[in-house]
Amino acid sequence: MQDVLAILLAGGAGERLWPLTRERAKPALPFGGIYRIIDITLSNCINSGVRKVYILTQYKALSLNRHLRLGWNILSPELGEFIEVLPPMKRVSENWYLGTADAVYQNLSSILEEAAPYTLILSADHVYKMNYAQMLAWRQEMEAEATLATIQVPPSEAPRYGIAEIDASYRVVGFEEKPQHGRPRRSPFNPRMCSASMGVYLFSTALLADALRQDAEDPGSTHDFGRDVLPRLASRARVAAYDFVDENGKEVKYWRDVGTLDAYYEANMDLVSVSPVFNLYDASWPIRTFMEQQYPPAKFVFADEGRRIGLAVDSVVSHGCILSGGRAMNCVLSPGVRINSFCEVEHSILLPHVTVGRYSRLRRAIIDRDVELPEHTEIGYDLEEDRAKGYVVTEGGIVVVDREMVQAARPAERARPGPRVVS
Repeated sequence: MQDVLAILLAGGAGERLWPLTRERAKPALPFGGIYRIIDITLSNCINSGVRKVYILTQYKALSLNRHLRLGWNILSPELGEFIEVLPPMKRVSENWYLGTADAVYQNLSSILEEAAPYTLILSADHVYKMNYAQMLAWRQEMEAEATLATIQVPPSEAPRYGIAEIDASYRVVGFEEKPQHGRPRRSPFNPRMCSASMGVYLFSTALLADALRQDAEDPGSTHDFGRDVLPRLASRARVAAYDFVDENGKEVKYWRDVGTLDAYYEANMDLVSVSPVFNLYDASWPIRTFMEQQYPPAKFVFADEGRRIGLAVDSVVSHGCILSGGRAMNCVLSPGVRINSFCEVEHSILLPHVTVGRYSRLRRAIIDRDVELPEHTEIGYDLEEDRAKGYVVTEGGIVVVDREMVQAARPAERARPGPRVVS
């Protein structure tokens, strides 16, 4: 994979993940307790042998940049390897990034300087396991100038995706964005299914440069790979579809776009079953991350009164957690979480350093970093009351709470806030 340069798109604002993206970039969101979302894609690169990676950032990138600088400085510059952040620099215009294609176009000079024959375009906010070397081998077998990774989805789910029209030779001849007519194109890989775009693209670098220049000159373009660049290329170049080969090792192929609060919640909940849908424990395909500080082991203790046992069932429990007479069921507990006596926390995600006060009850909730919930807090049991307190309630009924919301819900008890820790 020495001939491949990877470009990770990590600049999205993440509006649909607010308030979790109030002060952090979407790819920096904690995932699975100890990871960040971007760790999944970067681990795919390392496990695939991709050793040249540019990461394009834009919005609220401080904690993301810090995570990358401290945790992903593992490659050898002496061997021409790197993971390097490219912030927006307005090299070609006075605009910030206008879309995924424009973000790459604005960094085209850096891409061409590397002189890699192939460029791999990836999203930094998807959860999946893919060996990109297999995608490159398929591209060479098909003699394609560009390759689009696709995943098979039932026709009933086609309205949620961009659907590729693929002929019998696996050439992409068209795209349909979220078809609503009930007759989406079927896949040559499986005629009972449709082929949905995964947002993973492999180009010959020369073709990519030409396509991006044309897109930049088009005043009607939205400057998006899926909407503009790939459909235009399909009419004049050989674009091959690559059917996703999953390294997750499960019966059903796993790929999640965690661009909404409900999707983010579900992807985390996929980790807590006895046989997790997304496997973090496969030593042959490790997921790497950076630990921001040293923590002691997790601890489970009795409550002071009533000898109530602290326990967690069907949950991911990170280091530094203390369950002091509190109980967690089907939860993801990030580092430094404390659940105090007589608490019941169910089907919830607690981000780092959350403290749950005694006698509290949480259900189907996401609690952001550094939140301290007072005693007798109830979240997730009365959604109208949760809305009245200013908490975010998603379409799927998940309640999302950050520290500013907790302070706003308790104006009479509000103390002067300490320094905000963003991570």
